[in-house]
Amino acid sequence: MLQVNELYPIFLKTEQLEFLIVGGGNVALEKLEFLLKSSPNAKITMIAPFYREATLDFVSNRPNVKLIHRTFNSFFLKGKHVVIATTDKPAVNKRVHYFCKKKRILVNVADTPDLCDFYMGAIVTKGNLKIGISTNGKSPTLAKRIRQFLEDLLPEEVNDLLDTLQNYRNTLNGDFEFKVNEMNKVTKSILEK
Repeated sequence: MLQVNELYPIFLKTEQLEFLIVGGGNVALEKLEFLLKSSPNAKITMIAPFYREATLDFVSNRPNVKLIHRTFNSFFLKGKHVVIATTDKPAVNKRVHYFCKKKRILVNVADTPDLCDFYMGAIVTKGNLKIGISTNGKSPTLAKRIRQFLEDLLPEEVNDLLDTLQNYRNTLNGDFEFKVNEMNKVTKSILEK
C-alpha cells in the first residue's frame, strides 16, 4: 500500500508569533539560521546555559533574537507560540515536549520525530514565491536536493510575474468565481509545454 504524507503545510506570519529555541549548540544555531533565512523578522528567544561563539556572532546584530543564559524552566514558555528543542540531553528535550503539550504550544524536538508537532522542511524562496518541501521526516537530504533543483529551475523574474498577475487580478470586476476563472485562464499557459 502506498504511504501518504499526511502533513498539512502552512505558512506562518512569524513576525506575529513568539518562538523559543531551547539549546545553544550546533543544532540550535542550524535551526535559528534556517528560521531567520526564511523569516528574518521572526521574534526568537533562545535559552541555554551557554552558547557557541558562532551563535553569539550570528545574533550580534539581530535585535529580534534574545539570548537567555539559563537552563530550561517551564516558566520560559509563557507567551510562546512555537518551541524548538535542540539540546543534546534527551531528558531536557522530553521535559520541553511535556510542558509544551500541557500548555498547547507547538513543539519540534530536533531529530526526534515522535516528539514533533511539525517538521522544518526545505524551503524555496524566489521573491514572493515560497515553496515548502517535506519528505515526512524520511530524508531531509532529498528535500534539500529538491530545493536546490527548484532554486536553479525557477527564474529570478518570477517576482515580476507575480506582480503582473496581482495587478491584473486587481483590475477584475465580478464575484469570486469569476475572478478565479479569469486567473485560471491567464495562468494556464504558464505551465503548458
